[in-house]
Amino acid sequence: MSPAPSFEIKGYVAGFGNPDWKKTHEPANRTAVAVSMLLKNGASCVGKTVMDELAYGITGENLHYGTPVNPELPSLVPGGSSSGSAVAVAAELVDFALGTDTIGGVRIPASFCDVLGFRPSHGMISSIGVLTNSQSLDTIGWLARDPSVLHRVGHILLQASPVGLKRMRRFIFADDCFQLLKVPKHKTMHVISKATETLSGYQTPKHMNISQYIASNVPSLKEFHEPSTKLQQGMTTLKALSTVMILLRRYEFKTNHEEWINTVKPRIGLDISTRVLAAVGSTHENVKSLYKSRMELRAALNSLLKDDGILVIPTTTDFPLNRNSKKKMPLELEDRLYTLLSIAGLSGCCQVTVPLGKHDGLPIPVSFISSRGSDKFLLDTVLDIYSSLQEQISIASNSVPTPDTNGDMELSELLKEKGNAAFKGRQWNKAVNFYSEAIKINSTNATYYCNRAAAYLELGCFQQAEADCSQAILLDKKGLELNSYQTRDRE
Repeated sequence: MSPAPSFEIKGYVAGFGNPDWKKTHEPANRTAVAVSMLLKNGASCVGKTVMDELAYGITGENLHYGTPVNPELPSLVPGGSSSGSAVAVAAELVDFALGTDTIGGVRIPASFCDVLGFRPSHGMISSIGVLTNSQSLDTIGWLARDPSVLHRVGHILLQASPVGLKRMRRFIFADDCFQLLKVPKHKTMHVISKATETLSGYQTPKHMNISQYIASNVPSLKEFHEPSTKLQQGMTTLKALSTVMILLRRYEFKTNHEEWINTVKPRIGLDISTRVLAAVGSTHENVKSLYKSRMELRAALNSLLKDDGILVIPTTTDFPLNRNSKKKMPLELEDRLYTLLSIAGLSGCCQVTVPLGKHDGLPIPVSFISSRGSDKFLLDTVLDIYSSLQEQISIASNSVPTPDTNGDMELSELLKEKGNAAFKGRQWNKAVNFYSEAIKINSTNATYYCNRAAAYLELGCFQQAEADCSQAILLDKKGLELNSYQTRDRE
């Protein structure tokens, strides 16, 4: 076990990721309750990890102590705030690690480092002995590679919570959230759906638009809607949700730490300093509305999920900047991150992020969210489904998926992309096969015929190429030029 430096260990100063904090605070006279519980149940503490300063970052970079190296993607940041905890687990230095998750401190690094990460229901685990960032959002989370370890740690820390009874499970896919993800659905939703088919006690997964549901059931969010042409259609509600989460965090961080910031004037990294100063300098006329939205969202999700529902969303949608980049994380990326993280973050529901293999060399992190208080049920679910998920991940990674009635268009596009990749690799026969499979699924797309014609030309199959070009003209009578295959969308 390795806790982040926001956890107090008796006789040591909890450094909060900042040397000036460490200099201005005394050694702890107690050990954090969560750490003590784990030690009493056989865990060993091997050291503290690096974290974003004051638990206020999302990249995992630290000006003073360096940036832990992400074992999965060494050229990229590991994600934060609990960056060192995720890296220690991913690098197999420890079996599990503790971190804090306020608006993504465990979930972001877990997804970037390709490990399991659990954010418990808000208030379910004692925060005594853990430094506060924002008390309405702070949770004590943990990370592990093995679902049985994740499960064991949870059942120790959640001793006072209800036991996860045997019951049916309802998976609900938030289709609008998956539209933000660039990964094909056959590697995400399809993997989970197929995994449930082999297990008992799982209903057929349902699909919904979570943004519309929240808009209808959290009326106080209207106050926080921001008109924007950059947001994908339907995402304004989730953007409003993330706005509430950010404002609530700023308000509580300012209440907790404004005096120390103004008195000590600590040296803080640029990115963190910008966030901290925004919090300390903020004014909050609508504080009551923030808490009202939080309570309405909690009630809405508890009503939707009850004691057997599991909402499925992507954990994150993009991967961040390179290590030691002088550029700030783009605002658009932060917005997409927070729209997903705010669902559980603001409602206080429990969430687990689960790695679903890789796409284009990057991890695919997907999350399960259950109603507040259903933590053991959610941990039991991960343990129950994990092996089946691994089987389906392997199938999805190593074979072309069979078409399904809801995903024909997307599957044909996937096959076209595979054909394009084969073309670039000068594998002409393989390209023809992929384009042919795409045509079998969708025979009305002129581009597929043009692409196959180009591959046929490379093979010297001129009659087949001419036939494909003729078919493309028939499908697109608005001026498709035959030589378009020379500049077709293979980029």
